[in-house]
Amino acid sequence: MKNLNFNPLQNPFHSVRNTCYAKNGMVATSQPLAAQAGLDVLKKGGNAIDAAIATAACLTVVEPTSNGIGGDAFALVWTNGKLHGLNSSGKSPKSISIEKVRALGHKEMPKMGVVPITVPGAPGAWVELSQKFGSLPLSEVLAPAINYAQNGYPLSPTLGKYWARGYEIYKSRLTGDEYSPWFETFAPNGRAPQIGELWRSHTHAKTLQEIAETKAESFYRGNLAEKIFGYISKHGGFLTAEDLAGFKPEWVAPISVNYRGFDVWEIPPNGQGIVALIALNVIKAFPFMSQDIFSADMYHKQFEVIKLAFATGKAAVTDPNYMKYSTEELLSEGFAQELCKKITDTAQEPVTHLPPKSGTVYLATADGEGNMVSYIQSNYMGFGSGIVIPGTGIAMQNRGADFSLDSSHINALEGGKKTYHTIIPGFLTKDGDAVGPFGVMGGYMQPQGHMQVIMNTIDFKLNPQTALDAPRWQWTQGKTFEVEHHFPKHIAEELSTRGHDIKMCVDSGGFGRGQIIWRDETTGILAGGTEHRTDGAIAHW
Repeated sequence: MKNLNFNPLQNPFHSVRNTCYAKNGMVATSQPLAAQAGLDVLKKGGNAIDAAIATAACLTVVEPTSNGIGGDAFALVWTNGKLHGLNSSGKSPKSISIEKVRALGHKEMPKMGVVPITVPGAPGAWVELSQKFGSLPLSEVLAPAINYAQNGYPLSPTLGKYWARGYEIYKSRLTGDEYSPWFETFAPNGRAPQIGELWRSHTHAKTLQEIAETKAESFYRGNLAEKIFGYISKHGGFLTAEDLAGFKPEWVAPISVNYRGFDVWEIPPNGQGIVALIALNVIKAFPFMSQDIFSADMYHKQFEVIKLAFATGKAAVTDPNYMKYSTEELLSEGFAQELCKKITDTAQEPVTHLPPKSGTVYLATADGEGNMVSYIQSNYMGFGSGIVIPGTGIAMQNRGADFSLDSSHINALEGGKKTYHTIIPGFLTKDGDAVGPFGVMGGYMQPQGHMQVIMNTIDFKLNPQTALDAPRWQWTQGKTFEVEHHFPKHIAEELSTRGHDIKMCVDSGGFGRGQIIWRDETTGILAGGTEHRTDGAIAHW
């Protein structure tokens, strides 16, 4: 590819799949049925934006373990030579407060139930994207999702694994009456559906149809809004009809850093994409060669940098209306140089540094006209809050769980505030031209995955599939890093001698699931990679 100069055949690690190539269109995501739904929309004359919406809506049906209609969404859209950012995350209920949550007996924000529910943004994102950039009617774009919800589909292997795991967790934790609709929807036979077994949700289909016909007006100001507010209110929650009616997705200016001649783009806070950018801004001070991917020193520097970036992000990022530092300050070259000075040859405990004052799905789409979308959507922590609105199939998110009940914390709970948000889409450009969308879903793994994928691509010249297949690591706390089972053992041992606490993991489920589509600026050829850590698929033509 002219933009990246990677070797299509370079494969220093075992890859389950080969990089896919196409000319007319491509959809990469974690579920084959959703990828195919997006491609079908492209073949009907839809563009990459239509394909992204179709795929996203379909994912609420075919991967409910990670997202739902009641979740949030973010997108980076490249069209007509410009990158646009969409923040479709919702605010906390206006009536909620630290005092009220503490009065319910909570010492920290609960993860389940009606309390951590914030206004869902996903349906609003679909409508906003469709109206601004789409070329097909929303009803036609949502048709594949409605079909799968109405007629059902057989569970794929990874989906079945996480569905069973989620069911066991919820069965032990969700004992109140308010959780009954969750079990009726996702465990209709008194158990999780099995791999290969057909699952359907007629109420989910009806809701998607209503969203399509009303352009989500029903969801925020009509029949569905009344059902959402009514059920949450009945069980002591804070979300009101006014909170839902006041929601509107926000178009935002994407933020970036230049990394070795490429511009890496993220959505600005309240998302944590800035953590990935801080990390890249610091580590670019260290030159790496292709062979350094097998170097313990390279991994050591990655480890130290990501700790600094996260410590900064967690201390600085929240709703931008409440932040004390601007993105310009956090991404300044001067601040990056100051952080760089903190890195030594041995592992350090994470310490917060700030500038001097002056359960997610990810998908990527591209069409033959040059439009490209990086899109991410989530309920959080798998199925979300455990609250399903009766008769709708809407599984509500629990994004409010990330608020702090410490009033001095930057992300302290307040009414009408957006929380620190984990889900982040990424995009890469060079010299003002699109290279393409990329992303790695998975909670706090996401900035770490973005950093690793970008370095694999730019520093180590790996093709899209190999860049995703390379063994991953993730920081968990203190000096502790988890590494995948195929991470080079001799490097893990050397990292231990430098003071890192290395944990080898057999299960790769916690290391994120990514997708990449790169576009050659001269030929328009698309090159895509998808995840072996899930039921990933690329649909292309």
